[in-house]
Amino acid sequence: MPSNDFSLRALFDALDAQRQARGLSWSQVIKEMHQRSDRPSTRRLSQSTVSGIGTRSAAEGDGILAMLRWLNRTAESFVPGHRDSKEISTWRPDIPPGMFLRFDAKNIYAALDARRLEREMTWAEVAKEIGTNSASLTHLAKGKRVAFPGVMRIFRWLGRPAADFTRATDI
Repeated sequence: MPSNDFSLRALFDALDAQRQARGLSWSQVIKEMHQRSDRPSTRRLSQSTVSGIGTRSAAEGDGILAMLRWLNRTAESFVPGHRDSKEISTWRPDIPPGMFLRFDAKNIYAALDARRLEREMTWAEVAKEIGTNSASLTHLAKGKRVAFPGVMRIFRWLGRPAADFTRATDI
């Protein structure tokens, strides 16, 4: 993992510190993360997913968004060297009741493709600059899920914040 990648370990440490400061169990943390909706999600976070995030090398993007919302922090605040990484940035996306915050993979793909065309690059060249493979970039066109820390490399390459590529949805 590059030293300037999104840190899943730092995210875990922040989750655990907030959990301990508020005297919550991991199951209570999960319950709070899901209380933002008035109906159950078909893609609920599990306790092991949240409590084990610090030991993983990658994690599903929409789950990370739920964790970031609970902490009221930006994804960029967990990227060493990012202008927001030294401060605890707040982030309050307006999500109506019954809706969930998700990454918009098709929008990410469109931004990548526009930048690629502007710079007259192949997908292989873009992937090399980002530090991934071209298949992981082109699969975004199908609306596939994104994973951390890789998606943050894409946003860094685009020069845009993660929040630009989120949307509220009911599924």
